[in-house]
Amino acid sequence: MKNGRFKHLTLISFIIVLIIVIADTAICARKDMNRKSQKAASVISSQKNGEDGKDKSGDTAETTKKDNSQSIINISGNNIRTRFKTPKGYKRNISKKSFGEFLENYPLYKDGKKISLYSGKLSHRQDAHAAVLKMKLTDGNLQQCADSVIRLYAEYYYKQKKYDRIKFHLTNGFEVGFSKWSQGMRVKVDGNKTYWVHSEKADSSYKIFDSYLKFVFTYAGTLSMVQESKKISEKDIQPGDIFIYGGSPGHVEMVVDVCENKDGDKAFLLGQGYMPAQQFHILKNPADENAPWYYVSKISYPFETAGVTFKKGTLMRPDY
Repeated sequence: MKNGRFKHLTLISFIIVLIIVIADTAICARKDMNRKSQKAASVISSQKNGEDGKDKSGDTAETTKKDNSQSIINISGNNIRTRFKTPKGYKRNISKKSFGEFLENYPLYKDGKKISLYSGKLSHRQDAHAAVLKMKLTDGNLQQCADSVIRLYAEYYYKQKKYDRIKFHLTNGFEVGFSKWSQGMRVKVDGNKTYWVHSEKADSSYKIFDSYLKFVFTYAGTLSMVQESKKISEKDIQPGDIFIYGGSPGHVEMVVDVCENKDGDKAFLLGQGYMPAQQFHILKNPADENAPWYYVSKISYPFETAGVTFKKGTLMRPDY
């Protein structure tokens, strides 16, 4: 009797425990389904907001960099002024008909243009420039760094028909002016001696202008350009100024654009030609991958650009 009652109670207890387990399992299943539903809803919401549910801290930083770059560079801009927006809080203040305005409006190739050499081949370095100017490249390996600066100044004055302002010194100090060249005069080179001779008819066409530049490029360079320039303070920087060291080879980079904020800090763009002779291009800033602007307030020497490194005292203004 006792054994029968015990078996009966045991069976009832087993049934009760089984009911509890089944109920608990159902509750857990519902909770798990709720969590999955909430997670799915979260993922859907995140995707609507442009995310994919993963940690996007790195991607956000990269997107910010791209946004910053895009806020400065307008890929549809066809000249320096329209291609490169000024940094926030900075404004251009360029005088009408000035050399600075001439540079700002100089036409550019489309964004992404690679640098070509005088031979038609591509330069081995394509990672240091932000744009390429549509500047004529003289035949032969002549139009290098200093020569590109000379061409820009010469083109500016030629466009204004100020032929008397187009004059440059050769490395030996001899001055060669386009006014005489356009009158049919040519320079005779005899060793280190140079002198004028009248050998051609008067002509001031662009073809003759280009032949004049080709002669200057042959006998001028950074050594003569240093002698034609004076040192200036960084706070006085303006378009047309140069960072230069003379030598064989030396190097020069030109300030092609300047803007300023209300505190008087200036930002500027640098351009260069190079050797072998190649297309003149706007340099990137190695300290800021998002924008090519350099800042006077951040200049310290040695001053590193995307081209070379300059020592203190190399910022100069050509007397052209």
